[in-house]
Amino acid sequence: MTLDYARAWLARVRFEQGQWNEADELAGRVGDKPGVSVIAPIVALTVLGRIRTRRGDPGAAEALERAWTLSEKTGDLQRLWPAAAGRAELAWLSGKVGEMRGLVEPVLDLASRLRSRWAIGELAYWAWKAGGLTTPPEYAAEPYALQVLGDWRAGAAAWERLGCPYERALALAEGDEAAQRDALRIFEGLGAEPAAESVRRGLRARGARGVPRGPRAATKTNPAGLTAREMEVLGLLAEGLQNVEIGARLFVSAKTVDHHISAVLSKLKARSRAEAVAAAYRQKILAPP
Repeated sequence: MTLDYARAWLARVRFEQGQWNEADELAGRVGDKPGVSVIAPIVALTVLGRIRTRRGDPGAAEALERAWTLSEKTGDLQRLWPAAAGRAELAWLSGKVGEMRGLVEPVLDLASRLRSRWAIGELAYWAWKAGGLTTPPEYAAEPYALQVLGDWRAGAAAWERLGCPYERALALAEGDEAAQRDALRIFEGLGAEPAAESVRRGLRARGARGVPRGPRAATKTNPAGLTAREMEVLGLLAEGLQNVEIGARLFVSAKTVDHHISAVLSKLKARSRAEAVAAAYRQKILAPP
């Protein structure tokens, strides 16, 4: 139990840091074992469901529903809050905005009574996205409160200081065209395709030019969903090149290379460059040397 609980919470930390491959691997090792406390499985299932939600992978709803069912039995805010937030985010990304308030408001009431800052903040944020709030509740954690107030710049800066790239991108996505393009790059680097596509639609709606179309047909037929550029980066990783060398070869910045490598690792469910290359060979994405 102690080891499972530690793994589950490390998975939660890695999830929030945007290290979704490691989070997925850790959470997947925490079983829902009969006769054992449900606390570790609740954390693990919530992490798995939220990663799948953000990647657009199958099985997100099932994992989150299981986490919610187990959480309800405990009645603990610490368990209910992340599962409720995950279900609301899935509804938002699925275009079911009308369902969001019912998913978060009962838990938000509990969080407000307990004055739990981060629970209030996140649940209030999703209620705001659903049109249920215009001002942040008392005690809401600062980054979320700033976003609800419309101060996306300060919100994005706060998330950057905390080391939470996905949340930073969500804040940037509420900003001007330059900010939205930054958000798109972050989402694409994380492999967060549903949120990335939402930003693309927003940019096109405001008349922005040169908005990437997202995964092309060739990407969809790639076994791992790698783009043409990601395939180039993967091939150079297989040659043993470092970021600076890859950037020079492809005429892009080292930061851009970092984003591409992060996406490659995410799609191949690898924790390192070596694992990514090995997985590519196993899946016949790359021809063996």
